Amino acid sequence: MELAGGNPYRARAYGRAAENLALSPLPLHQLVAEGRLTEIPGIGEALAGVITQLHETGEHPRLQAMREEVPAGVLDMLRVPGLRRERVQKLYKELGLKSVADLEDAARSGRLAATKGFGAAFQAKVLQGLAILTGPQGRHLHRAAAALRFAADAIAREHPKWVDITPAGDFRRGCELVGALSLVAADPQLNGDDKTIEHGDELVVHVTTPARFGIALLLATGSDAHVDALRALARRKGLGLDRDGVTRKGRVLAQRTEQEVYAALGLPYIAPELRETGKEVQLALKGKLPELVTQDDLRGVLHAHTTESDGSDSLEDMAEATRKRGYAYLGLTDHSQSAHYAGGLKEEEVAKQQRAVDRLNKRYGSGFHVFKGIESDILGDGSLDYPDAVLASFDLVIASIHSKFRLSRKEQTDRLVKAIENPHTTILGHVTGRQLMRRPGYEVDMERVLRACAEHGVAIEINAHPWRLDMDWRWCERALALGCLFSINPDAHSTEEIDNIQWGVLTARKGAVPKERVLNAQSLSEFREHLQRRKERLRAATSRLSGKSRCGTDPLEGAVSPPARKHA
Repeated sequence: MELAGGNPYRARAYGRAAENLALSPLPLHQLVAEGRLTEIPGIGEALAGVITQLHETGEHPRLQAMREEVPAGVLDMLRVPGLRRERVQKLYKELGLKSVADLEDAARSGRLAATKGFGAAFQAKVLQGLAILTGPQGRHLHRAAAALRFAADAIAREHPKWVDITPAGDFRRGCELVGALSLVAADPQLNGDDKTIEHGDELVVHVTTPARFGIALLLATGSDAHVDALRALARRKGLGLDRDGVTRKGRVLAQRTEQEVYAALGLPYIAPELRETGKEVQLALKGKLPELVTQDDLRGVLHAHTTESDGSDSLEDMAEATRKRGYAYLGLTDHSQSAHYAGGLKEEEVAKQQRAVDRLNKRYGSGFHVFKGIESDILGDGSLDYPDAVLASFDLVIASIHSKFRLSRKEQTDRLVKAIENPHTTILGHVTGRQLMRRPGYEVDMERVLRACAEHGVAIEINAHPWRLDMDWRWCERALALGCLFSINPDAHSTEEIDNIQWGVLTARKGAVPKERVLNAQSLSEFREHLQRRKERLRAATSRLSGKSRCGTDPLEGAVSPPARKHA
């Protein structure tokens, strides 16, 4: 349907319905026989009829007609990240490529680069997409969350006596890509051993007794490295750790809750997001686990777009949605003028928007505040979009790269560092530009970038958009050690996307980030003071450049970032 064109929402609706159908605890033949297909979210009467016909006959006239138009291998090319339907059709019709293997051969041989209408840039994009296709696969966090919510609700209806139906696995650990979906449930009527129920290739449900729920949840959550580290610790203490819990000479010491299991091993509770490498067990033994940021710690929403650029809701709607969610402030950051692709604001549009913000703030009074901001494109030479006079009119500036992704590692790093050194920059946006399962990030020397952010007091964005989750949580440890600040931002293009912030919190927790290192965990007054210090720093820098400075050092040097601390 996607390849055939027409209404794109129809193809997406079929895809969502297929995902939900695969997660149903009831087998397809039972759903069809009992006429219950429409109980599955996204399946109406018409689609139920199509599914029934496919199930009973194995065929459908429209499907058969579409299959006759193109080989099956052409459909596989749609799975290559970055390849749109129109390009796949052109590759098939003009170059005769009939499979992913044909596509890879054409890309590696240079055929695409040499063909008019495709070229070297497209060939590089194809090779990039093929690399992603063969790399780690899975669902994004938000898709996994939706799937697990549906599966848990469906299982609760089918097994009303089961309790504590809880997500586990990659999802509970906050991994950016979630592989197999996993749930743990307690069955009060279960006698004997635990059981595992597989629902196709999509979902595994671990069923246990209420008494063994804690150990079952811990083992199903993982990771393997974390569980191995716990087992090694248990052996050193003369204990055992298996599906019965913590044991000594066959006697069960702890199994009911995860807290009890950790306590029996002489450990504090270890948050699921930290259970990844096994190092966290040693930190726990030494009493050095960090206190992780929570969503309740966040006081403001930074990085939000409106209809003035590429958002779908107005300034007033974004502000009110933020306020109603209990936040104290909104950092408005539409795209800058060079972002033609996103309706970036021209200088006169900036002035108009800022007047509208003033009127809105007057209406809100002291209870809520909208800060005037911009997501400024970092231009090819590392300078920021707009002249200095316009940049100075903003309360905050998020500096982001949206173009020239293929610069060399040194060129890209130099570009980023120059933007970080710009005294107008408040936050560095989505540092590597990656889009999960769509494109890898550009090449950059993260050590240099992090050092520059720490030196200049520029916060590093943890972009909470589920396609990005950038920066990668694996770099948080180094950033914390250098003294960097973070900003957990939803990159919201609608009122609904404000809630993206939850995925950023998970990423921050996985990187062991505490709330005192998070810019938007500051209260409204604290955030105002932070921005004021940045303005004073800017004025000092401007004064030095103009030769008017009476002091050779910045009096606020080191006043922005808190001192470095040790973290997991």
